[in-house]
Amino acid sequence: MKKINYLYPHWGSDDLSALDFFELVKIQGFQGVEINLPKDETFEKEFFRGLEKSREQNPNFICVLQQVLPVKLETVEAYIINVLTELERMLPYHPNFINSHTGKDHFSFKDNCLVIEAIESFSKQNNIPVYHEIHRGRFTYHSATTLSYLDKYPQLQLVGDLSHWCVVSESMLQDQEHILEKIIPHIKHIHARVGFEQAPQVNNPFAPEWNIYLEQYLHWWQRVINEHLALDTFSITPEFGPYPYMPQAPFSKEPLANQQELNVTMKTYIDSRLKF
Repeated sequence: MKKINYLYPHWGSDDLSALDFFELVKIQGFQGVEINLPKDETFEKEFFRGLEKSREQNPNFICVLQQVLPVKLETVEAYIINVLTELERMLPYHPNFINSHTGKDHFSFKDNCLVIEAIESFSKQNNIPVYHEIHRGRFTYHSATTLSYLDKYPQLQLVGDLSHWCVVSESMLQDQEHILEKIIPHIKHIHARVGFEQAPQVNNPFAPEWNIYLEQYLHWWQRVINEHLALDTFSITPEFGPYPYMPQAPFSKEPLANQQELNVTMKTYIDSRLKF
């Protein structure tokens, strides 16, 4: 592999205009962005202009859009309509790929399969790769159940955020190695956030008390990279988020670490530690 492309997450930058967000990405030396595009006409227009400008300056600039629907009571048929509507909204931006929060953990296997098939059909028709994020609340909420879907749809590609499985299983997956061996080859993009058994994000992964967890995640990320060494590039989004992922001090509600600094530092740290 020749290069890792680091994408900056929009999550946590809601206070910035779209153009200021692109300026932040440029200043911090990231090669692209990952964003759950807000339904805000002014922001969308500005984001589109900023994306065009970034692509003019760097034809290899990467844009990843996220499909994340709010939780509400709905039939699987209504959910599929809402998902496809959201995916259609992304077409004018020509994303390099879409990160989809797909399905629901309480949908039946059959219903989640209907969702997956609708999204995969959209992907094929529009020639836009769609990767399904490992995440609580989605069809990928648990490692073993995810295998059932990969058995039926071996072409599925995943966004690797193993922090969610650590929380769901209340472990560091030390007893699930046989599952990880089957999952890791399907991971095509990494969310580089460090979680632990009780939460998807530690307060600061570079604090000494979290070192054993940081090393475990580095080990997992290296294994993913090793699966794709034949590729020219691979993408990683350092994805430390704001509250409620970021712990707060009581009463003052001050965050226990600076989210932006963590994401920038993680980029540098990964680049110095991973072999590719």
